[in-house]
Amino acid sequence: MSDAPRQDTPGPLCLVTGASGYIGGRLVPELLAAGYRVRCLARTPAKLRDHPWAGAVETVQGDVTDAETLAPALRGVDVAYYLVHALGGGRDFERTDRLAALTFAEQTRAAGVRRLVYLGGLTPRGVPDRELSPHLRSRAEVGRILLESGVPTTVLRAAVIIGSGSASFEMLRYLTERLPVMVTPSWVRTRIQPIAVRDVLRYLVGSARMPEDVSRAFDIGGPDVLTYLGMMRRYADVAGLPRRLIVPVPVLTPRLSSHWIGLVTPVPRSLARPLAESLRHEVVCDEHDIAGLVPDPPGHPLGFDTALALALQRVREARIVTRWSSASVPGAPSDPLPTDPDWAGGSLYTDERELTVDASPQALWRVVEGIGGENGWYSFPLAWAVRGWLDRLVGGVGLRRGRRDALRLRVGDSLDFWRVEEIERGRLLRLRAEMRLPGLAWLEMYVERDGNGVTRYRQRALFHPHGLAGQAYWWSVSPFHAVVFGGMARNIARNAEADGAAEPERTGLNPDDAATGPRPAPAGIPPSPSAAPDRGERE
Repeated sequence: MSDAPRQDTPGPLCLVTGASGYIGGRLVPELLAAGYRVRCLARTPAKLRDHPWAGAVETVQGDVTDAETLAPALRGVDVAYYLVHALGGGRDFERTDRLAALTFAEQTRAAGVRRLVYLGGLTPRGVPDRELSPHLRSRAEVGRILLESGVPTTVLRAAVIIGSGSASFEMLRYLTERLPVMVTPSWVRTRIQPIAVRDVLRYLVGSARMPEDVSRAFDIGGPDVLTYLGMMRRYADVAGLPRRLIVPVPVLTPRLSSHWIGLVTPVPRSLARPLAESLRHEVVCDEHDIAGLVPDPPGHPLGFDTALALALQRVREARIVTRWSSASVPGAPSDPLPTDPDWAGGSLYTDERELTVDASPQALWRVVEGIGGENGWYSFPLAWAVRGWLDRLVGGVGLRRGRRDALRLRVGDSLDFWRVEEIERGRLLRLRAEMRLPGLAWLEMYVERDGNGVTRYRQRALFHPHGLAGQAYWWSVSPFHAVVFGGMARNIARNAEADGAAEPERTGLNPDDAATGPRPAPAGIPPSPSAAPDRGERE
């Protein structure tokens, strides 16, 4: 268990799986606000520790496929939220989803859980399972498994969820904004009933209060039924963009569509393909029975234009609580760690840089924590751009994920093609590479002050090769390290020194607080607008 304090609130206890994901990370503060106690199940609890609500929940380590860890996690739980999917998780994801659902269903029944709540996908009426996309088929199967668990179960079935940071919204946004003229697949004429993430969360929270004799699936959607073509045109109108010229063609298969989406948007091909496949079928609600149990307040469900406007406002104000990219890239291993001894796990190559910096540690830390996204990587932009494009071409995430927050990082955040693996605020930032590599890679940045009061910046790039390909990769790129990593260290130091001269007058902060103050942008890039506090608000 984490060191987070247990709650004193006497409300029912909810277990949330997938709390590090897009919906789960938003659901937790909503449950707390509704008076529930919350326990989060996570394979890596450290990923949750920097969330604004982390101190108000109990966190347990476990896996939905491991009955031994589920049993203690479910002890005393009244309502269990199942928000786990193997989206983009490899060829065997259907078997993984099935095993996880069966294990979770068995353990919730054994633990005496009062209700299960599951968010699945809206499936088209009259289409046999064999004709559904693999991911829609898997979601439908998981829903059936949970409904047959013997525990009263609520299955919420949604199509496209519209909210700042959702994969569906990001795909829609980037396709519309970047392509004034588009040649598109025929699925842009498929009818869809999107729903605002605010309404999804409202239904999820409300499901916890359903009577024990209710155990069924509910279709949830907004009031508008649109084609994807209509959604793109409505997006352009709401965003104030000129009308887009969209030409559907019949030849783009889901596989080709995923390549196309991957090149144009930040959504990687592994995630774009199931999204595109799911859009082949019409997904429109057959009923709205949920309103009889979770009444819709005035003005809800939100219309598509309103949901878009709220999501765009969040993006512009940099107040995105969670993003689709919060989920780790499938298959990224957790071992070995760069802190292991040199002899552990085979070769571990390093590139180390150390510089004296004529600035305070606080000024240096602001530059370190501001790295990536719009601020860039402080050296050889063309090299970073080319590496990002190469990663996209082989199905990786590339540089387009950016960062969740322009000012602060937390463990588990995506940062372009890196993931924040560890952060000791004011001292250490460790990033794990999620680009496609023949091995594992990390980038560590340290801020230190020696015994003489001198600020030092220390930087380590580490690479753990896999096989001969990994060895060849390291030795082929190592000649460029002096330019890329050496330039990065020098430019980080220069930016800190340029910012540090005015620091006392600007910040007025003590050394412990200054690390969270405003940060400079790299030379030639204007500072990003300040982000509003991340307090778990909805769109």
